[in-house]
Amino acid sequence: MNAEQIEISALLFLALVLFVWGRLRYDLVAVMALAGAVALGLVPAGDAFLGFGHPAVITVACVLIISSALLGGGLIDQIVRLLKPLRGRENLQLVSLCLCCAALSAFMNNVGALALMMPVALRFAYRDGYSPAKTLMPLAFGSLLGGMTTLIGTPPNIIVSAFRASRFESGYGMWDFAPVGLAVAVIGIGFIVLIGWRLLPLDRQGQGEKDKLFEIDEYLTEALVPENSKAVGASVHAIERVAGGDLTIVGVIRDQRKLLIPAGYDSLRQGDLALLEGSPEAIQTVLDEFKLELVGDVELSREDLKSSEVEVVEAVVTQGSPLIGRSTRNARLRTDHGLNLLALARHGKRFRQRLSSVRFQPGDVLMLQGRAEKLWETLADLSLLPLAEREIAMGRQRHLLLSAGMFAFAIALVVSGLLEAHIAFLLAVIGLTLARVIQPDQVYAAVEWPVIVLIAAMIPVGQALETTGVTALIADGLVGAAGNLPAWALLAVILVVTMFVSDIVNNNATAVLMAPLAIGVADRLGVNADAFLMAVAVGASCAFLTPIGHQSNTLVLEPGGYRFGDYWRMGLPLEVIICLVGVPAILIFWPL
Repeated sequence: MNAEQIEISALLFLALVLFVWGRLRYDLVAVMALAGAVALGLVPAGDAFLGFGHPAVITVACVLIISSALLGGGLIDQIVRLLKPLRGRENLQLVSLCLCCAALSAFMNNVGALALMMPVALRFAYRDGYSPAKTLMPLAFGSLLGGMTTLIGTPPNIIVSAFRASRFESGYGMWDFAPVGLAVAVIGIGFIVLIGWRLLPLDRQGQGEKDKLFEIDEYLTEALVPENSKAVGASVHAIERVAGGDLTIVGVIRDQRKLLIPAGYDSLRQGDLALLEGSPEAIQTVLDEFKLELVGDVELSREDLKSSEVEVVEAVVTQGSPLIGRSTRNARLRTDHGLNLLALARHGKRFRQRLSSVRFQPGDVLMLQGRAEKLWETLADLSLLPLAEREIAMGRQRHLLLSAGMFAFAIALVVSGLLEAHIAFLLAVIGLTLARVIQPDQVYAAVEWPVIVLIAAMIPVGQALETTGVTALIADGLVGAAGNLPAWALLAVILVVTMFVSDIVNNNATAVLMAPLAIGVADRLGVNADAFLMAVAVGASCAFLTPIGHQSNTLVLEPGGYRFGDYWRMGLPLEVIICLVGVPAILIFWPL
């Protein structure tokens, strides 16, 4: 090996170590690798940022924007209505959720498809009384399997297509991945819904409490403010502070008028009926301190906390939410966002401890009270996914139709060969913006920039592997070590190695590193490179052994109450099945 080959090999080894370590975000690691390659002269300075204009990067960004437009148009609401008849039928719910998630993932980002379906899955689990662990990992795996089936289903497919185009002047078409991808996806999902979920440790997870999960009648009390009460003239905030943040005044009935979500500076008057929500201990503390009188024989429920202007909604905390790691007090939900936290569920169980001491985690389900005019916008700002069904306004129906129509038209342009994928989808984004389906500022918000930066930074580094000859050296070594093994055996090796790398390194980075190696091995064997590239595409999407291999796996870790070692239980047999199905399928549809 010459000096350049040693340098790029050492640089990539260091990058892989940092990817696996996980303490630095993957996009930062990719940028560091690119900067190192430029500093060492392995990537020309003028080519350092060409990756940001690469067709693969543009295509991924556009698909993310179009997916956001579909979400904003009410796609999730339509899915909820479609699956509503399955309530109470757990196994049918599992099958339907996995199939829907896989179908969505074929045309949008894997994580986006999972984020769309997670609220539906959690709603079913909590309402029908079974553990969310039964559906969330199968749902995440379904999103990965569905992404294998089309060019735009997952970024690794787009990356593999881009490497093919750089070597053979043309990439793959929209449906070129479908023959192998569909075979793997169908068999894989079949295993998940019939056998796979049974391998998960469901007995460890909390069971949902059916409709009682968020029933708050035992936490809701109506108290009268008598003439001699210390609460007369006291502010709402002052009264809540006495309970240490474990009690909320969610409403005040004054002169037969219900005033919900009173401001912290509002004061109580004689004769007011205060609606107190909190633990029995906190309620008793306030009753004793302020000499309030309980109103007997009054049954209260969550309906008493709603009005034409105020709604009560359940929402799940997603990855990336600004609430994560913050306590309910530090989050300032009421003062900064106008929300009252009424209850919290974690791993399928109502959280019984003091809410003021709770720190939010991904997957927590919150019961919130807020003003209807700003509630849904506030949930989006806090990255909270609502579990409630919403009525779809005519404007949103129009947006959904326009989004779906423009997306379908862009796909038709790609399939017909009239336009390249990145141009067709860029035109769709422009059309959606001009039609006001998605606002200009939402265009930028919809792009998952860490993924874009990762791909853009790693493309020049991956190309440096080829220009320095490292790819050829590895390919020669691999073919030499294989001896007299047939080409199909080396194809299986490439698939397994890609799977393993994808389990510990971001799948996009895996595709960037493995695609040129696959082409190199095919060249040494004198066989069809498409077969080996398809093995990379399938393997890069098979991150089933760990929660760190793919964002979809990470997203369900906390909501499902899983542990790191739970993923291989279902993931390992799934990867074995994919090898047994994938290799013959590749040999049939992309013969050597």
